[in-house]
Amino acid sequence: MVDKQAVGLRSRWAPIAAYSLVGAATQLVWLNFAGVTTVAATRYDVSETAIGWLAQVFPLLYVVLAIPAGLLLDRWFRAALLTGAFLTAAGALIRLGDTYPWILAGQILASIAQPLVLNAVTGITGRYLAVKDRPTGIATGTASIFAGMMIAFVLSSIFASSNQIPVVLVLSAAFAVAAAFALLFTLRRPPVAKPVAPRPDRNALRLAWSDPLIRRLCVLALFPFGVFVALTTFAQALLEPAGVPADTASTILLVNVVAGVIGSAAIPILVARRQAQSALLALSLTATALGCAALAVAPSTLTAFIAITIIGLLLLPALPVVLELVERRTGQAESTAAGLIWLSGNLGGLLVATAVGLLVDHPTAAFTLLAAIALVAVPGARALRHSTT
Repeated sequence: MVDKQAVGLRSRWAPIAAYSLVGAATQLVWLNFAGVTTVAATRYDVSETAIGWLAQVFPLLYVVLAIPAGLLLDRWFRAALLTGAFLTAAGALIRLGDTYPWILAGQILASIAQPLVLNAVTGITGRYLAVKDRPTGIATGTASIFAGMMIAFVLSSIFASSNQIPVVLVLSAAFAVAAAFALLFTLRRPPVAKPVAPRPDRNALRLAWSDPLIRRLCVLALFPFGVFVALTTFAQALLEPAGVPADTASTILLVNVVAGVIGSAAIPILVARRQAQSALLALSLTATALGCAALAVAPSTLTAFIAITIIGLLLLPALPVVLELVERRTGQAESTAAGLIWLSGNLGGLLVATAVGLLVDHPTAAFTLLAAIALVAVPGARALRHSTT
């Protein structure tokens, strides 16, 4: 909740743009190795599962740090957000050591930073935008997540060979450092609006969790998040036995995210107008299950392009749809409730990606598991229609 005087204030978009760059940097650092898992394993003389952990450490630490990060942002917003931005940059720089221990250390540092950045999207829009502009600001900040994923997959597609991985690390570090300093520069001026309650509300967590819809959404978020994180982490390794080269796998993942950006720009608006959130979530999970089943039965480059693109088009918009439900339902506890959704989703990502990592040498079993995970959540998505009306 913000001061009513903020309604007539003039928005300041520069901090939102800089924040979006930092948000993109967190995803870029997270997914640098998702499209080149096999190549990176060869370069650093480790297993594909070890390379997978370079991505899995992010959801692991998000689960642990989501709520503490939210409290820090509530109490010391500017300092906490800038800490997240510069920790991301520091993690990216540490990875320039170009050995597995240095890269893992950099990933851990950047993963500590991620909750401080992603949890701040509503806070920065509330401080620097007029009320009428805040929905656009939140959409922009959320879109930066997908933009960072796109950049990661573009780099993996262009620089797909073992000796080109250091180039990716240098470019990612430069982007993260530039984004951090841009945010520092734009936050030098005070916000246009001050939160009514700048200190953490101890009742917010209890208020959010007491809502049955929020609890159901938290449970439901485990499944689509889990499938998406597992796919982005291990798709290249799982597709390689079917003859899909690393650069093609990176391109497929890129198309997946591009389709998700397009879907996220259009689908949530249509869904909100028709109050069809439950139907969209059920459709996206069903399509994901069918796509993963197709990859299990008939893996090929063509199957992967079609299945993973459809998954991106329908599954990624589920995030803004769920967050819209949370915002509309929880009022003053919306940030805490959104944090619970992120926490639950990252927990799902950690669990599902870990299970798929154990099956990385058995693609049929791995894709079948992903199909089953998506399918089992469909009844829960359908049941939401009784809670959202």
